Amino acid sequence: MSSMFRSLSDYNYRIWFGGALVSNIGTWMQRTAQDWIVLTHLTNNNAVAVGVVMALQLGPQLLLVPWTGLVADRFDRRKLLMLTQGVMGILGLGLGLIVLSGAAQLWQVYVFALLLGITSAFDAPARQSFVSNLVSDRNLSNAVALNSASFNGARMVGPAIAGVLIALIGAGWVFLLNAASFAAVLISLSRMHQESLKVRKTARGGPGQLLGGFRYVSKRSDIIIVLVVIAIIGTFGLNFQIFTSTMTTVTFHLDSTAFGVLSSVLAVGSVFGALLSARRETPRMRLIFASSALFGVACLLGALAPSYITFAITLVLLGFASQTLMTTANSTVQMTTAPEFRGRVMALYMAIFMGGTPIGAPIVGWVADSLGPRWAIGVAAAAGFAAALAGLVWMIAHQHLRLAVHRHSSPHFVLSHDGDGRSIELLEARDDRVPVLEEREQFRDEREQLLDEREQLRDDVISEEVTEKR
Repeated sequence: MSSMFRSLSDYNYRIWFGGALVSNIGTWMQRTAQDWIVLTHLTNNNAVAVGVVMALQLGPQLLLVPWTGLVADRFDRRKLLMLTQGVMGILGLGLGLIVLSGAAQLWQVYVFALLLGITSAFDAPARQSFVSNLVSDRNLSNAVALNSASFNGARMVGPAIAGVLIALIGAGWVFLLNAASFAAVLISLSRMHQESLKVRKTARGGPGQLLGGFRYVSKRSDIIIVLVVIAIIGTFGLNFQIFTSTMTTVTFHLDSTAFGVLSSVLAVGSVFGALLSARRETPRMRLIFASSALFGVACLLGALAPSYITFAITLVLLGFASQTLMTTANSTVQMTTAPEFRGRVMALYMAIFMGGTPIGAPIVGWVADSLGPRWAIGVAAAAGFAAALAGLVWMIAHQHLRLAVHRHSSPHFVLSHDGDGRSIELLEARDDRVPVLEEREQFRDEREQLLDEREQLRDDVISEEVTEKR
């Protein structure tokens, strides 16, 4: 199997991937329908209302982070996901019935968005860290990237389908279809080979565990800078629903089908970015910062786009940059976090990634209403450049980044690791250093290979022990 799809060779991950893909399509259909009815049926093109819905849906990620991460570390993640996915299906069903009845009001959408946000707050860290139970550490980065490809592949299909269905049969039926899509995840979770799930070290009970994840992160400057970058862009940059909906209706004066197409176009670049990330065995910190800068450039081009077509083209680049950033950041945090803290650290990651929206979405929505959609996208561009600058400052302070210009040669640098895959140092490549750096790189590769072999041997032993007990 191609290295890009190597995680699919595992049965448990394969059926999880299939179930999640169906559910993700339904989720994107609901998001499109929800934003559309708020913007066009329950308000008069009020971008602030769309921002409030996003804030209510994502705010609990931030408020409940101490508990959601600990739950993911302490309890069976498979059973926890069956509970959260079932509840989200019920919420989609309830909202669909209300919309079909013709009695839907804005405050009701707010309530359902809040309930969905609370459920998602427990679902997200469990779902993110559950991947480590499905694949070996060697394939973890690949599995994370394929998850992103699934999510964004669904973004290509879901909004386009929703745009057509809203015009043909109405938004209420779109919510019901999303509710039905959760059955795919529940079936995949129930059919997994439980004896093949990877046994990971879990958090112990007792006082202090609730804040243990915060203490762990406070000692890791590399994780902190990733969270800073995610916070900046997640708060002011990843408000795609506001950008695409307001540009469609206010700037270009088009309908729901055009809105759905923009979301799908954005996903084209996202899928491409996720698949390229899947080819990389090890995520790189410098790629996070470079992607942030590219995100800023893409948003700036989108803000200046003169037509619907040119704006759609810029969304491909925007999707590629944002997905490369998010996939690389997610993989970096997961692969460098100790297993017993992974749920809590991922809860903190998701809280910052998604929880910044309650702050940023209403602000960006206000900018779109007051100054126009183009200025709102300009805010996102500034966020991308600010995140890239923060990363550059961190590399100078912690990774000894230096730029030297010689009179008779162009600047030349070599990237070197300290051997554990976490610390990165950028060194000037002088002739007398190159052989030493090459030897260190070779030693690092050999060490990683030995660690992978040890991990595989440990998993085989654990699997045999579980089988004997059964």
